[in-house]
Amino acid sequence: MHREEEIRLLGEVLPNVAAQLRGAMGNLYAAMQSAAPEMGKNPALIRDGEIMQQSYYQMLRLVNNLSSASMLLEEGALPTRNMEIVEWLENICRQAQPLAEEVGVDLLFSCQMRSHVVAANQDMLERLVWNLLSNAIKFTPQGGKITVSLRQNGAQLLLCVADTGCGISEELLDTVFDRYLHTERQDPQPHGLGLGLPLCRRITQGHGGRLMISSEVGKGTTVTVALPDRRSEDCEVRDVPFHYAGGFQPVMMELSDALPYTAFRRENLD
Repeated sequence: MHREEEIRLLGEVLPNVAAQLRGAMGNLYAAMQSAAPEMGKNPALIRDGEIMQQSYYQMLRLVNNLSSASMLLEEGALPTRNMEIVEWLENICRQAQPLAEEVGVDLLFSCQMRSHVVAANQDMLERLVWNLLSNAIKFTPQGGKITVSLRQNGAQLLLCVADTGCGISEELLDTVFDRYLHTERQDPQPHGLGLGLPLCRRITQGHGGRLMISSEVGKGTTVTVALPDRRSEDCEVRDVPFHYAGGFQPVMMELSDALPYTAFRRENLD
């Protein structure tokens, strides 16, 4: 694809598609919420309700990625503030753990530091971690393991997500950050459009860091996010509550492509 076509795709086409979808999805969500109490009274409709909920959350996740496609054209630094990263990352793993168990995968968090403050864009970093966790859960078979770790390495913080999944072939690794441009390599679900990893790399670069992937077919994949271990001159440590506006369950949205429809029962969404 020529650079001009790529700019138009990422800067105009995909965000416009997302904007068109959002209105229809808002109506869909309202209709589902209205119908949910009645569906819950009918055992025959419970399965259909769970499939509808999963499909809605999958579409919402896709729309968010389409809306963010223009980020891939940017090169500047992201705004950062000091945050306590150890407890924050452990909390994300704690939220994902019971959902990983739904597919028979162990999710572990490993960190020798009790606490650590670093300058970061918490919202963007949160999105990066959820993308990596979704990929790891999606491609790790039942009985497998995912390890999320955080450690210091000189002037860097290394955030790693390692799985024992199917791995990525050397051929596919060559295009893992621009697969959305290779229509001949677009795979069926659960692979998606290929925007997740490019967005993760952009978020990492926006922090002044690097994103690296090592993988072996049949043995698993490790994604390492190397972030500068520095603090902002603004010494305020901000504890942002983990939630999204809009009345939906954010964790279910982030992992919607990786979970079975049975995970979308009412108690998980309340």
